[in-house]
Parts: sequence; C-alpha cells; structure tokens
Amino acid sequence: MDTFFLPGRVCSTQAIREIAEKAHSPYTFICLKPDIEWVYLGQERMAQVLEQTGAAMVYADHFAKTGDKVVEAPVIDYQAGALRDDFDFGSVMLWRTEFLKQTVAQMDCEYRFAGFYDLRLRAGGQADLVHIPEFLYYEVETDNRKSGEKLFDYVDPRNREVQIDMEACVTAHLKRIGAWLAPGDYRPLPEAGDFPVTASVIIPCKNRARTIADAIHSALTQTVRAPYSFNVFVVDDNSTDGTAEIIAELQSHDTENRLIYIAQDKSWHAIGGNWNVAVHDPRCGKYAIQLDSDDTYFDQTTVQRFIDKFEMENGSCQNDKCLYGMVIGTYRMTDIDGNTLPPGVIDHREWTEENGRNNALRINGLGAPRAFYVPLLRTINFPTTKYGEDYAVGLRICREWRIGRIYDVVYNCRRWEDNSDANCDIPAMNRNNWYKDRLRTWELLARLK
Repeated sequence: MDTFFLPGRVCSTQAIREIAEKAHSPYTFICLKPDIEWVYLGQERMAQVLEQTGAAMVYADHFAKTGDKVVEAPVIDYQAGALRDDFDFGSVMLWRTEFLKQTVAQMDCEYRFAGFYDLRLRAGGQADLVHIPEFLYYEVETDNRKSGEKLFDYVDPRNREVQIDMEACVTAHLKRIGAWLAPGDYRPLPEAGDFPVTASVIIPCKNRARTIADAIHSALTQTVRAPYSFNVFVVDDNSTDGTAEIIAELQSHDTENRLIYIAQDKSWHAIGGNWNVAVHDPRCGKYAIQLDSDDTYFDQTTVQRFIDKFEMENGSCQNDKCLYGMVIGTYRMTDIDGNTLPPGVIDHREWTEENGRNNALRINGLGAPRAFYVPLLRTINFPTTKYGEDYAVGLRICREWRIGRIYDVVYNCRRWEDNSDANCDIPAMNRNNWYKDRLRTWELLARLK
C-alpha cells in the first residue's frame, strides 16, 4: 500500500493529481495529519474492509491525543447529503487506487482549495465511502478550541477565498447529478389573509433565568412605524429555574399587552415544537421573527427592518405584498456582556440571489436572525427537534421560494457557557452533523425529483 500526506482538507486539484500519478499499489492511504499512530493491525483491518465491501474508500473511528490526554473520536456514516465541505473522515482514508485514478482523471476543474472536496464529491456520487466503526489509529489533535469557537470558521471573512472555491465545486457537483436549481424559478407565495399584527417576535426558552429578561426587554422596546404593529411570544418549555416567574413579572408590567406567554405541557416539544405552537396561535403576526432566549436585538429598529425587507423592493413599498418566504439578517458575535468576540460580524455574504439555494447544501446554517412569512410557514412547519430545525425550514423554503438578506447587523448572538453548542463533546457534534446531513439527503432527493 502507498501512503501520501495531504496537509488538511483544503488543498489544490494539482496536489490530488500528484498523489494519483504516484500511486502504484492496489490500495492508497491518504493522511490529512502527520504523526499517525496505528492500533495493532489497524492498517490491515482497513484493507480487509475495503476488499470485503468493494468500496471506493474506507475511513475509521480513531483516538484523539491532546498532550497526555486520549479520547475516543468516532466519526459518522457518509450519506448522499454529506455535502458540507467540512465532513470529517478523520485523518486517514484508504482508497482503492484504480478508482482513485479513474476519479481524478474526471476532475476537469482546477481548484486552489477545493481539490480534495472535488475528489470526494465525485467519489461519493459513484461508489460507496464506507465508515468502519472501529478505533484503528491515534491522531494528534492540533485544534483545541471549543466546538462553539470552531462553529463559525466557514463564515470567517479570512476564509472567503476558500469558500468561493468550495461553492464553485459543490455547484458543479449539483449540476452533474441533476440537483442544481436555476436562479429565479420560484413559486408564488400564498395569500396572507387577515392577521392581528404585522409581526411577532418568537422567543422559545427553557431554563434561561439568567438571560430571558434581556431578550424580552430587547423585543418589547422595538419601535415600528404606523400602521405596522407587533407583539412578542415567549414559549416556555417547562423551565424549572425561575424563568417562568421572571416572564410573569415582566408581563405584569407590560402596559401595552404585547407580551404573550405560552406555557407548554409536559410532552416533547423542543425548539421546533415551541416555534410551531407560536406560529399557529391566532394571535401571531404575518411575519414571525426569531429571538433566541439568550440573545438580543442590535437596536430598536430590528423588527421594522425585517418588515421593510419583506415588503419593499429597491426602496419602493409593495403595498403589503410579501416578497420573500424567509428573510435572514446579520449578527454580531458577543460575550454575555455584549463585548464583540471573534470573528465579529457574521453576514453570510456567501449567499447570493443567483446561487444561494444551491450553496445552502454545502454549509451548516443559513444565518441569523431568521424571519418567516407565516402563511407559508404554517404549511411547512418546523421539525420537532432541538437542533437544526431552522436549517430544515430554510432548505425547504429556498427550494421553491425566495429568501431575502439583510447585510447590516441587526442581532447580538451572545456566546456563554450555557449555549447549546458552546462546547459539545464529540458524540453530540456527531449527532448534530448526522442530522443536518440527513436533512440535506432528503432535500437532495426532493430536488432530484
């Protein structure tokens, strides 16, 4: 078996070609990190599974070493929707050399950064990439940041050139397999009908005694122009830490009766279910605007800016006619006290009117805060899950309806120790990534139809 080293997933097409040209043994190891230490007979086991399955490539669970600490680092199964460019195969892959050479020969684009991405997208569309659920090697972990700090690497402005390359690569892939969506081909939105207010701020929460007052105050102090109006929904999913009492106190001082409190029953709701109960409430407005229970709006104009985006085109009012199925804003990363954290402003400028809904299959989120046209959202609904519910709806909407963007900061995304993704362990990250890959798989099948 031949062994070649690639310095990570970000590499050129030329680097992949050089490996294919130099590979002569039946099987070829490609390693993304140096200093791999093998479990006894680990290499032989990978070769055995590759031969048994007839796969194009196999990859395995492993151990991660940080100093003297060793932890299990399992990975997840590959599926059709594993289109994100940061899919984790681990540091070692064993390829069938004949297949590797054939696939590389098909690579007709020259990428500076997306060479490996192009290889595995093409390979995964033609043959099996098999996960071996056995711990077969040790790798040295060099990125020791918390999961919440790694989460936004793909939208860090410093990585913009890489993202452009990756987008071009996934777009070419979707065109090859017949899942690419042409720009401008949208369905008309459903009629609005009558709504009690123009917009509703939706705040789902559970055990957020430390932050819920900040979120509610941020929502209630919004100002909108006449004749527009708004209210605020707080959906409490059985908090036990005093959150409900804080909400009740704030509601008692709400002289304009804008604050609507919904206490969920004891059945399973999660974030998606909490959104659904608010959106289907007859008091909900025509537009539903996200505010997480530990975040705040950037200033008092956020709600109005979403209304304007929904109903204005090139500065001209469309007479209450909605233009978008969904509008997504721009946020600023801060700590709990409002101090800006790296990478600062997250504006998702990788989204474009021409190609955003294709590129949406490559990235793990569409941005925040999110706002929805309620007559459409009531026909789609959120999945009853506590992670990825917003991404599922965003994928569904962008397949057939327009998504608008606000590229000015309208939201403060506050990072603190109790965020749901602040420091996930590897099994939790795997569950989250597997679920979003599954969402992409279902969306891909729908687009292929």
